[in-house]
Amino acid sequence: MVRRMMVMIVLLLVSGVGVQVQSPQATTQEAQTLNLHAYAELLRSDVRTQKVAIITEVMGFTEAEDAAFWPVYREYDLEMAKLGDERVSLIEEYANAFDKMNDAIADKLATRALDLEARRQAVKAKCYERVKKVLSPQTALRFLQVEHQLQLVIDLQISASLPIAAK
Repeated sequence: MVRRMMVMIVLLLVSGVGVQVQSPQATTQEAQTLNLHAYAELLRSDVRTQKVAIITEVMGFTEAEDAAFWPVYREYDLEMAKLGDERVSLIEEYANAFDKMNDAIADKLATRALDLEARRQAVKAKCYERVKKVLSPQTALRFLQVEHQLQLVIDLQISASLPIAAK
């Protein structure tokens, strides 16, 4: 099962979703625009469908487990999508402020990013509690592990496409 999950994660990575390759000639503004569009495309692409397929494959639910799990997951996914929209907005602010970055802007962006990440973790914790109640703690842990690994892949793709703040 672990091997199948790894294969599916690799397929997700190489599916053409994600990292934008930028030419050295691209201006900072062009790079920022490309990065923002790459992130928005990633969020709105078929990654969610691929995630569902991976979760389905790895979790191997029975019919009863399937019926109990997916309503919880759909609610979780809606909450995470709202946070994803906020993340797109934050990245857009970062891109717009990139050339005029100062300490005040950097602090505001970093504080908002940390708050957003804390809210993401809270949504995952809430989902874990709900899955644990409708299935079992072991099943909830397995889901949390799969979700965490998939989220890391997506976050890495996004992070790799964003320019590092200048000094």
